[in-house]
Amino acid sequence: MTGSEWWRTAVIYQIYPRSFADANGDGMGDLAGITGHLPDLQELGIDAIWLSPMYTSPQRDAGYDVADYCDVDPLFGTLEDFDVLQRTAHSLGIRVIVDLVPNHSSSDHPWFQAALAAGAGSAERAHYIFRDGQGVTGELPPNNWQSVFGGNAWTRVAEPDGTPGQWYLHLFDSTQPDFDWDNPWVREQFRDVLRFWLDRGVDGFRVDVAHGMIKAAGLPDYTPPVAGGSMGGGTATLEPDISAEPAAMPPYWAQDGVHDIYRDWRIILDEYPGQRILAAEAWVDPLTRVAEWVRPDEMHQAFNFAYLETPWRAPALRRVIDDSLAAFGAVGAPSTWVLSNHDVVRHASRLALSGDNLQGHGIGPNTVGLPDAVVGLRRARAATALMLALPGSSYLYQGEELGLPEVVDLPDHAREDPTWFRTGGERYGRDGCRVPIPWEAAAPSYGFGPSEKSWLPQPAEWAHLARDLQEGVPGSTLELYKLALRLRRAHSLALGGVEWLEGFGDEVVAFRNGDVRVFANTGTSPVELPDGELLLASETLAGRILPGDTTAWLRA
Repeated sequence: MTGSEWWRTAVIYQIYPRSFADANGDGMGDLAGITGHLPDLQELGIDAIWLSPMYTSPQRDAGYDVADYCDVDPLFGTLEDFDVLQRTAHSLGIRVIVDLVPNHSSSDHPWFQAALAAGAGSAERAHYIFRDGQGVTGELPPNNWQSVFGGNAWTRVAEPDGTPGQWYLHLFDSTQPDFDWDNPWVREQFRDVLRFWLDRGVDGFRVDVAHGMIKAAGLPDYTPPVAGGSMGGGTATLEPDISAEPAAMPPYWAQDGVHDIYRDWRIILDEYPGQRILAAEAWVDPLTRVAEWVRPDEMHQAFNFAYLETPWRAPALRRVIDDSLAAFGAVGAPSTWVLSNHDVVRHASRLALSGDNLQGHGIGPNTVGLPDAVVGLRRARAATALMLALPGSSYLYQGEELGLPEVVDLPDHAREDPTWFRTGGERYGRDGCRVPIPWEAAAPSYGFGPSEKSWLPQPAEWAHLARDLQEGVPGSTLELYKLALRLRRAHSLALGGVEWLEGFGDEVVAFRNGDVRVFANTGTSPVELPDGELLLASETLAGRILPGDTTAWLRA
C-alpha cells in the first residue's frame, strides 16, 4: 500500500472555524456555517479539510486553550453539528482532519483547576509542570524561560491557604499551562482523546506545537542567540538556513522524547481503517530534522515551514525544493507544501514585504516595509501556481483562493491575539490573517453571516474580493486555483518528480514534472517560453513571453 495512500498527494484546506462562515448571525463562524459551504470546497477541488480547534474553550487564544477535548464549544455548535458536518463532507468525498492541542490546556480545564486546589506535591499537580521558585521565599521563577507570546513563561499561584506558592510553566499565554508529558497519566488521557475522535470518524489530526511537549531534564536556563518568532520560526524575508547542521534547540523544543509519543499514537491510528493520519506543526530546522517527525513509524505529514519562509527568489526556491524532496524522501514521506496558515502573514502580503517579518509578530500600520497590494497578489498567484505543480501534498488556507491579503489596519481595540497584549502592542500578532472571509460582495458582512456582525472588522476591500464576484470569471484568483487543482489531478503532478530545466536564467524556476513543464519568473525581466501548449498562467501572457512574478505551465 505504501506510496498510494491518500495523504501523500492530498490538497488539504484549512478552515479557521470562527472566520469561515457564520450560520446564526452572531458574528462568530460556526460548524453549521462550514457545512453549508462544503459544496463550494468540493467545487474548488480539495481532498480534505483541517478544522482549527472547535473544542470547549474560554477562547483566550482563539480555541487553542482547550477546556474539554471531547466536546464542541457552544460558540461553534454541538457534537451533533460536528457529526452532520463530517457526514456531509464524507458524502462529498472530503476527508476531515481536526486540530489537537496536546502541549497545554486551558487554565479553565478541570484538570488544571484540580491541580490548583490539590496543592504542592499532589498527584494532580504532577499532571502539569509546577515547580518551587528560586530566591529566599521562592519569589523568583524556576528558570529564565520566556513565553513565545512575550513575557515570562512562569506564573506563580496562590496556594489553597492563600499564601504565595509554586510556579507553573506556560510556553504560551498564562492561561495555557503546559502538561507534564513525562507523567503516564497525561499520556493515557490523550490516548482516550484520540480514540474519542477516531471512533467518531475523523480522518486524522493536525498536532499543534508538535515539537513541544517534552522538556529537557532539570529545566535548564536558556537564552536565545537571536530573538525569534512566536513558534520558534525564522523570518519570511530572509532565506532560512535549510541545510545547515542542526543547531542546539531550546530545552523546551524538539526533545528526543517527543518521538516516543508519536510512535505510541501511530499504533493507535493504525488500528483504525481508512488511513487516519497525523500532521505535525513542527517549527524546527533544518529540514533533515523536520523529517524525523515523519519517519515510517511516526507521523504522516509535517508542514514544510522552510518552504513557507523562503523568499520569492528563484535560487532560494530551487534550493528549498531540492532539500525538501531529499529530506522527506529519505524517510519515505511526501513533502507537505504550504504558503499560508492562521499563524503567519498571508502570502499575498508577505511575499511583497520589504522589511523583516518575524514569524508570529504580524504586521500593522507602523510596520516598516509594508507590501504593495498589487505586487503581493501577483506574487501570491505565481507562488501558488508553482507550489501546486510540485510532487507531494499541499495545504491551502481559507481565503487564499480569493487572493486575500493580510488586514493591516485593524483598530487596536479590536485586536484579540494574546501576542498583542503580552507585548504591550509591540507585536501586532496574528489577527490580520484571521479576519472573516467574504462570500458575497453585496451581503451583510460580505456573506460571512446573515447579519453585519463580524468578530474582527472586515475591510472595505473585501467587497471586491468576495467569492461571488470571482466565480466563473476568467483570470480571477478563484478560477486560477480551480484550474490548477484540476490540472494537478489530471496530470498526476502530486505523484511525479522534479527534473530541473536549464537555460532560462537565474531568476526563473524551471522544471518538468511528468508531462508538464513549469516556469516561474521571480524577477522583473520577461523571459521567452519554449513552444508547447499553454495549460495555465498566473497572469495573462502576450504570446510566448513570461513576465516577472508570473508562473506558467506548458504541456511537455
